[in-house]
Amino acid sequence: MKYGIFEAIGVVLLVLGAQGAIRQLIDHDNVGLLSWLPGGFAASLTVYALAVVIGVLVAGWAHGASKAVGRNS
Repeated sequence: MKYGIFEAIGVVLLVLGAQGAIRQLIDHDNVGLLSWLPGGFAASLTVYALAVVIGVLVAGWAHGASKAVGRNS
């Protein structure tokens, strides 16, 4: 159960980060969720990229751990 929650959190971070980074690359002025963040384009793009990386790591770890326990095939 807990691995499923971590996997879902990882996927949400992955989706939000990728969607935000793509949107930011297409329209530099549209920062989306990170409009409160100081630093402009570079800072918000970095945070979106970090969200993607952390999301992939968390989702991958949770999927692997649940497979090791025998809950996923």
